[in-house]
Amino acid sequence: MSQGSSQWEAGGSQPPSFLPAGTPKHRVRTPSAPAQPATGQVVPPSFSPAQGRTSGSRAASSAPRAGAAQSVRQSARVSGGSSRNATNNEHAMESSANDIRRPSSSRGPSGPTRPRRHISVGRVFSRFIVVLLVAVIVAGIAAYNWVNSNLSKSAWLSDMSSGQATSWLILGSDERDGSINESSGDVPGTRTDTILVLTKPKSGPSSLISIPRDSLVKVDDKSMKINAVYELYGKKSLVGAVENITGQKIDHVAMVKFGGVQDVVNALGGVELCYDSTVNDANSGLVWQAGCHVADGGTALAFSRMRYSDPQGDFGRAARQRQVIAAIMKKATSRSTLTSFSTTSKVAKTALASVSVDDKTTPTTLLAMVMAFRSASSSKGISGSVYWTDQGYYVAGVGSCVLLDDDKNLQLFSELAAGTHASGSVGTLAEAS
Repeated sequence: MSQGSSQWEAGGSQPPSFLPAGTPKHRVRTPSAPAQPATGQVVPPSFSPAQGRTSGSRAASSAPRAGAAQSVRQSARVSGGSSRNATNNEHAMESSANDIRRPSSSRGPSGPTRPRRHISVGRVFSRFIVVLLVAVIVAGIAAYNWVNSNLSKSAWLSDMSSGQATSWLILGSDERDGSINESSGDVPGTRTDTILVLTKPKSGPSSLISIPRDSLVKVDDKSMKINAVYELYGKKSLVGAVENITGQKIDHVAMVKFGGVQDVVNALGGVELCYDSTVNDANSGLVWQAGCHVADGGTALAFSRMRYSDPQGDFGRAARQRQVIAAIMKKATSRSTLTSFSTTSKVAKTALASVSVDDKTTPTTLLAMVMAFRSASSSKGISGSVYWTDQGYYVAGVGSCVLLDDDKNLQLFSELAAGTHASGSVGTLAEAS
């Protein structure tokens, strides 16, 4: 029999598996460790006295640890080992008991680690948008600087005070070198055969009004056709002549070389043009079947020059020139063009090589001009020509001219600048049709 069993018999104690009838099964739970038997006898660790049991899980877990520690002490005394070994064993078991009391953790013995950072999809998307906006801004600045550095600028504007609207003078120059035999009166040199006034009021519809190239004007008390003013007197004199007709300040000028129209249209892959007559014109080189067709650069250039086969002559040509410019701007700002970097780059290079502007124009004002032009050419805009009283007015030394109706034109442009004119077609031709 073991030494532990002898102690139970000597002390008169019953084995822990037998509970006295009067012993309560449950005791009040106290924060202290489970009480040792009153006799001071050691209880084998595999048995727990009933009075030491509690219903709480915490007390239940503490009892085995206390029993384990007592077992180590008893084992040390029975084996007759040194007190040093017993003490070491005691400390080892207490350390083991402390380890048991620590809750288990998957993080390992190195202690708590930093919690994982979970980046939400919304945060990732927000960062992506910020990066994208920065890229767009940088690209926009680069594009702005590139366009601005490639603009051909010169002094065009007069000292007239600004009005209530923004006005652009759009000129189409035909730098003839004798290769196009338009007529015996067309001599080599630079003539502004297309004169358009684009007006954008603060509110109301935008307008695009043409001034016939043969309109009679006076510069320094000398009578001449308006298309000769630029060549004979210069840029500012031409702007001043237009301001006299409209009564409004010209804020910006853009002159397009019609020779460059061919390159721009080809870069765009052609533009759709419409004319309801069949034409085979030897002077301009236009061969056209009645209807709408996608024209290449050469055809578009001939389309904008032809006038002798047009019953309306120069007025009809002015209308077709407006159509060509409108078609170019529509195609250049279309989604298919803007989403193709190669096409956009090619169009930009050819267009900038064909355009000269005033010294106050920037890429921003050019963009505003394009948008205003598109608006004026739409069904919600205003287009047409100025008013005149005689389209065959003869002046000695000048030839056949168009005599303008000054009062009507001043009234027209005043309403256009104020944004009070109704949408639709205006001018003498519009009223006659």
